[in-house]
Amino acid sequence: MTLTLASATQLLKEHGLLREIIRRDHWTLDPHDFDDCDTAFAAITYDTRQVKAGTLLCCKGRFKAEYLHGIDEAGLQAYVAETDFSGETDAPGLIVNDVRRAMSLLSAQFYGRPQDELTVVGITGTKGKTTTAYFTQAVLNAYSDGHAALFSSVDNCLDGHTYVESDLTTPESMDAFRMMREAVDNGMKYLVMEVSSQAYKVERVYGLTFDVAAFLNISPDHISPIEHPTFEDYLYCKRHIIANCRSLVLGVDADHADLLRQDAAAAGVPVTTFALRNDSLYTASSETDNDSADADHTVADFVARPANEAHSSYHIAADNADLGAFTLALDGDFNYANAAAALAIAQAAGADLHDERVSHAMTTVRIAGRMEQFRDPQSNTLAIVDYAHNYASVTALLDFVYERFGEQHPRITLVTGSAGNKAYDRRKEIVEAAQDRIANFIFTAEDTDSEPFIDICMQMQGYITNDAVTSTVISDRTTAVTNAVYDARAHADQFNILLIIGKGDERWIKNHNKHVPFEGDDHIIERLFA
Repeated sequence: MTLTLASATQLLKEHGLLREIIRRDHWTLDPHDFDDCDTAFAAITYDTRQVKAGTLLCCKGRFKAEYLHGIDEAGLQAYVAETDFSGETDAPGLIVNDVRRAMSLLSAQFYGRPQDELTVVGITGTKGKTTTAYFTQAVLNAYSDGHAALFSSVDNCLDGHTYVESDLTTPESMDAFRMMREAVDNGMKYLVMEVSSQAYKVERVYGLTFDVAAFLNISPDHISPIEHPTFEDYLYCKRHIIANCRSLVLGVDADHADLLRQDAAAAGVPVTTFALRNDSLYTASSETDNDSADADHTVADFVARPANEAHSSYHIAADNADLGAFTLALDGDFNYANAAAALAIAQAAGADLHDERVSHAMTTVRIAGRMEQFRDPQSNTLAIVDYAHNYASVTALLDFVYERFGEQHPRITLVTGSAGNKAYDRRKEIVEAAQDRIANFIFTAEDTDSEPFIDICMQMQGYITNDAVTSTVISDRTTAVTNAVYDARAHADQFNILLIIGKGDERWIKNHNKHVPFEGDDHIIERLFA
C-alpha cells in the first residue's frame, strides 16, 4: 500500500479534513494539477531534520516557518499543515483543519495499515494500565507462542521478547504506526497498548479501532492547564476508547461505570466485566455462584478472590468457572484485580484460558520499578519502590502496606515529589492520601519542565494538616532516599517501611525539558542495602 499526494488528498477529503492544496500562488482541491501527484512518498516524518528526498512532512504542534528554511534542498515532496507555508517552500501543502488527525490517518496509510494485521488491545484507566498491559501481553504471548507486542509507559516490545524503554504512555501516531509495521514484519499477531487520556486529547490514536478495549477505573488525575482543565474533560477523553473498540472489558466497580455502560450500549459494543472481592475466603466449589456475590456489589464475569487469609494467592473465576489459584510475582491485592482484567481481555481477544500454561503465564511477570521490595540487612527496614504518583495509586499502596504489615505497626516514611508544570492536583492529593497513615514525609525532586523542584516540594509540604506527621524537604532525590534509609536505621527499635514513589526504575529526572541522568530509586536502595 503506497501513499501519494493523490491518495493522501482523497483520504483527507473522506474524513472532512482537507481545506485546500496550496503551491506558491496556486490553490486547488485537485491533486492532479501537480505532475508528481501519483508518485509514492518515500518517507513520512514530523521532524524537519529527518526530511530527505520524497518526504511528506507533518507540521504539528508549535511549528515555526523558520523550520522550513532550506527544506527544498533536502528533498521535501509535500507537507501537511494547518497553516500555509508556501512562502517558505515550493512543495505543495495539504492544508487541513486538524494536523494531528491528518497525521494519524496518513501515517497509518503510509505504513500499510498494520493495525489490520494485528489484534489490537487498548487499555485505559487511572491506575493499573501498565501492569495489566504486561499481564495481558504475557497471556497472549503464551497463547500465540511469543507473538504479542507491547506499547507501555515503561517499555515497548516489538518482537515478543525484547523490551526497550519508552518515551510516552501512548506513542505519537506516526511512531505508533511505524512500530506496528515493525511488529507485523516481526511476525506479531497481537498488540497490547496503554492508551492515555492525552492520546485522545491530542489525537494520537485517531482513526484506530481497538479489537478489545479495557477501561479499568477512573479517578481525578492530570488536571492542569496543559492537560485537562477539569475531571469531566479527563473522563470524557478516556471514554473515547469505548466508541472506538469492538469489545469492552470494564471494571465493574469503576466510578461512573453506569455512564461507561451507556457509552458501550450507544456504540453497540459488548461488555465483559471484572472485579476484585476481598471480603471472604474463596473456594472454587461455591463462591463463583451468582447467589454468593456480595450483596452490595454487581456481579462480574471475571472475579478475583483471596484463596487464604494471608492473601498470598487468589482464585480467579471466569463465567462461574474456576481458573485456579494464582500467585503473582507482583505483590498487592490490586494486582490480582489487574490479573482478572488481563484474563478477561485475553479471552475477548480470542485466547483459550482453559490451558493453564496460558492463563497462568502472568504469574512470573515482574515490572521494574513496580512494587519492588528490598530488605535492609542492617536494620528492620523494608523499602518499596513503586511508580505510585496520584491519590488512587498512593491509597492503593498504603492499603497494601496496612493489609500485609499493619499488625506489626510499622513506622512509614513516604519519599515523594510530584510532576512540574502539570497535574497540579496530584500535589495536594498525594499528601491527603498519606498524611493520616504515615509517620514522615520526605519531599523531593520529580520530573519538571521549568518549575523549580524546591517550589513543588514546599507547596506539597504546605498541604499537610496533620500535626502528628513530620516532614522534610530535600530537593536532591539521591540525598532524599539516602536520608530516608539513615533515618530508618536511627529508629532501629521499630519496623520501618520506606515507600519511595513516582520514579520506579527510571534512570533520569526531567529538568527544564532535559533528561538528566539519575541513579534510580531501586539502584540507590540496592547500593545502600548491599
